[in-house]
Amino acid sequence: MKRYAQTVLLKDDTEIIRQYEEYHANPFPEVIQGVQNCGVLRLFIYRYGRQLFMFMETEDDFDMERDMPKYMEHPRAREWDTLMRTFQETVPGAPEGSTWVEMKEVFAYDGELIPQS
Repeated sequence: MKRYAQTVLLKDDTEIIRQYEEYHANPFPEVIQGVQNCGVLRLFIYRYGRQLFMFMETEDDFDMERDMPKYMEHPRAREWDTLMRTFQETVPGAPEGSTWVEMKEVFAYDGELIPQS
């Protein structure tokens, strides 16, 4: 299984933040289907203030550039993506025109016990 972490900001507007969370409480079924179709096994989005953090677990052979476009195959998934982008702004220092940007993993604990000495 592969893991990916990404971040983006929501626009600085309490109504936009409320609407974003409301949409995610009831996402379009085609969005969920698109996520499944491209090889994402689990996906979580967390919010702190305006900062969003997305964590994905994918199949071992998942390739972001090759497989994520499968998510957008259904017109409703494209509609969702376009709509969600209206709520978002990129984080400072991210490449021009980007929304979600990949975060570097700096630590992982996989549940193995450390031997007692």
